[in-house]
Amino acid sequence: MAPKQAEDAPGDTGCENRHTGLMMRIRKFNPKDVFTWQLAKTMAMGQGLAVLICGTAITSQYLATNFQVDTPMLQSFLNYALLCATYTTVLLCRTGDQNILQILKRRWWKYLLLGLVDVEANYTVVKAYQYTTLTSVQLLDCFVIPVLILLSWWILKTRYRPVHYVAVCICLLGVGAMVGADLLAGRDQGSTSNILLGDGLVLLSAALYAVSNVCQEYTVKNLSREEFLGMVGLFGTVISSVQMVILERNEVASIHWNWQVGLLFSGFALCMYALYSFIPIVIKLSSATSVNLSMLTADLFSLFCGIFLFQYNFSGLYLVSLVAILIGFITFNAVPTPTRQTDQVASSSSSSSSSGEEGYDNPGVIHNDSTNQDVVVCITTENEEEQEAAAELHEPVGLNHTVSSEQLKLCLLLKL
Repeated sequence: MAPKQAEDAPGDTGCENRHTGLMMRIRKFNPKDVFTWQLAKTMAMGQGLAVLICGTAITSQYLATNFQVDTPMLQSFLNYALLCATYTTVLLCRTGDQNILQILKRRWWKYLLLGLVDVEANYTVVKAYQYTTLTSVQLLDCFVIPVLILLSWWILKTRYRPVHYVAVCICLLGVGAMVGADLLAGRDQGSTSNILLGDGLVLLSAALYAVSNVCQEYTVKNLSREEFLGMVGLFGTVISSVQMVILERNEVASIHWNWQVGLLFSGFALCMYALYSFIPIVIKLSSATSVNLSMLTADLFSLFCGIFLFQYNFSGLYLVSLVAILIGFITFNAVPTPTRQTDQVASSSSSSSSSGEEGYDNPGVIHNDSTNQDVVVCITTENEEEQEAAAELHEPVGLNHTVSSEQLKLCLLLKL
């Protein structure tokens, strides 16, 4: 029985230590460490992006319902043309490695693929409405979140903690409450001609959006915001114009233009342009996953506007959904998401500091041969200097002269 008790004792001690550590963290919890100005700014900017998405949804719905205009590629072309006219021009005016010619020489094929991914992500989600219902689109569009987490872990080396997964689940529960409110209100609109194809298009769009957002986060944090927007604007304009001529030439030719249609097209293009321009700023402050979590409220804002513009029925579940998404977003951003490189740097710095402290506390402990040699040289130098000084003063110095801890610490610092 004695060996068994000896084996159980370390386990009990470990559980007690973990419980004590948890209680210490709870006692030390300070709301000011969570509800910071950085979090408030990120949340406000994220909700601003959601309002811009709401603007694109309202203008598109007006074009489709009041003027029978269904031209997603034309609308995307206007956005990419604005990006090209501004940010690509900025790259043209730059010199050195940031000039557009140097960028195209080194990375043109990467931005070509990125432009293709971004254009098709916008096109497939709009095309999905022709085959499946609004409920399916709202639910399956959340597939972008797990794909983003996976790609961030794989490509950006982001390391998520359990609290981040809990926060994502809370946000998805909020989306579920919103979809439930739509079903209760009878807003399960859309076509059911080919639900399987429509759902597949939504999932494809979500995956493409995730790839585009991860590439955007990498480019913004390692290169520049202007380079990303300028290259996406350039290749997006070319790809969307070719695709528009092939797929939508008849629809574009049949548009009955007037000032109202022109105003709606302009409103959509400006909202998309502002959305593309501000997303990199918010991503640089947080992450692509955090931005997409905050933009889950875009459908709610569209529903709130639809109550006044399209006579939608209000449901209390909409407020529940909004609160759940915001709580999940705050929880996700309350704990930082370090990368694998930052963890390695932190561990190496902590190990070096701990070894330095051990060397200071125990001068006789030498961790490697090179450190031993340097310390011996420093000690010998100090002894020789003191022997010379003692010889001048005719004072005897023993061979076992003690070196002060301050001198040894200085030698170790010089070695590091």
